[in-house]
Amino acid sequence: GEYERSSTTVVNAYLAPRVVGYLRNLESELATKGLKHRLFLLQSNGGAVSVEQIAHQPVNLVLSGPAAGVGSMRHFARTAEHDNLISMEIGGTSCDVMLMAEGRIAITDELTVADYDLVIPSVDIHTVGAGGGTIAGVDRAGMLFAGPAGAGARPGPACYGFGGTEPTVTDAHLVLGRLKPGPYAGGSVSLDLERATAAIRDRVATPLGLSVKEAAAGILRLVEQNLLHAVERISIQRGQNPRRFLLVACGGAGPMHGAAVARKLGCRAVYVPRQAGAFCALGMLHSDVRQDFMDVHFQDLDTLTDAPIEGRFAALETEARTLLTREGFSEADTVTERELDLRYDGQQWDLRIPVDAQDDATAIRAAFETEYDRRFGHTVDGSRILITSLRVVGKGLLPPMEQAPPPRASGAAEPVEHRLVYIDDRYQEMECAVYHGPDLYPGHTLQGPLLIEEITTTLFVGPTDRVEVDAAGNYLIQLDHQEAA
Repeated sequence: GEYERSSTTVVNAYLAPRVVGYLRNLESELATKGLKHRLFLLQSNGGAVSVEQIAHQPVNLVLSGPAAGVGSMRHFARTAEHDNLISMEIGGTSCDVMLMAEGRIAITDELTVADYDLVIPSVDIHTVGAGGGTIAGVDRAGMLFAGPAGAGARPGPACYGFGGTEPTVTDAHLVLGRLKPGPYAGGSVSLDLERATAAIRDRVATPLGLSVKEAAAGILRLVEQNLLHAVERISIQRGQNPRRFLLVACGGAGPMHGAAVARKLGCRAVYVPRQAGAFCALGMLHSDVRQDFMDVHFQDLDTLTDAPIEGRFAALETEARTLLTREGFSEADTVTERELDLRYDGQQWDLRIPVDAQDDATAIRAAFETEYDRRFGHTVDGSRILITSLRVVGKGLLPPMEQAPPPRASGAAEPVEHRLVYIDDRYQEMECAVYHGPDLYPGHTLQGPLLIEEITTTLFVGPTDRVEVDAAGNYLIQLDHQEAA
């Protein structure tokens, strides 16, 4: 890891003069304007940190945006009462996928950003170029493609009318009736159906000899296949069965594709936050302060009783608690978690295993082999297991953001309109009820096909699906739920 550590040091040195001064000036200016609390920032590990602490390692901010979703995942694990979640956050240009298994979100030390290798604690996120602005077309071999290039905000999709001529996923949704023409986002953008139709016709439909709607449906099928592969990458390829998970469809575009992707994965339901378009911003409000500490330590696991590592763990925990005390946290609001990096003798890569103070070598071996078998499908019976690093995670617990529960539904929900929408090859076009999201309350249950237009997103619910509004006001889509005859 010498090269990776050197690369991290260089990137950190490059960022510091540009980032640290700006953040200190920002904190000072906010205090002058009346901000009573300290300024905290999200790190790549999904935890918050003060400006004073991040000033030493600004490289830890490189993936802070998508990593903020950790706070939302933990929040929605409570509201959905489900601790196995896969989030699929789709915005204008990309899709970020994250997995929570048994309430834990995987952390990795291996990052590559703009071709620079970094060794920093980071949430394990897989990103693909698939979003509302993803550009589709036909290549020189006559094959349909979608992505990875995006139209951006300017000129954006053709239907925005800002000068874009390339067809995008948003244009396809508009052509198929899943989005309606007219103003969005308070009138800052207005979707033009004629422009979307012309872009798909000229760049996709005519070259492939298809109708405009067939071409639009093909674009969405291809994009959803890419989304499927992204979720499989972080679930199946990590040894996790997605059938055990609840898919959280978020971001502005996620709820348009959530049901289709979850169906292909074998998930039974999709969870859609009411504020899906503000998933990471909401996550920041539910994030604790976090610091990671590591001590390189090589030892045969079987010699644990001969050379106990309790003292070295205790030293790391003292360091964590001392730092969190300086940040203003009391002993009651501070927790520490222990982890070991382990590998079979002769191998190069480690697995990170949570441990408790009372765990002995036998318990640690069992935990390692359980995780190894899940990841790789086998274990090496009787092989030596080596400890390579000790880790302690220190957390300063912030008070949860209080939210008053929304009122219960007092009557049946009524659609604001009915619209002809293209569903898929099987159902073709169907008349869909369209609901205004703010009119829906806990207790409302609706049978698809339907659309729900929320402030930050739109939900697409298929003909065999049912959507329920839970006690927190979020949406639970039960897949393939046929109405009783």
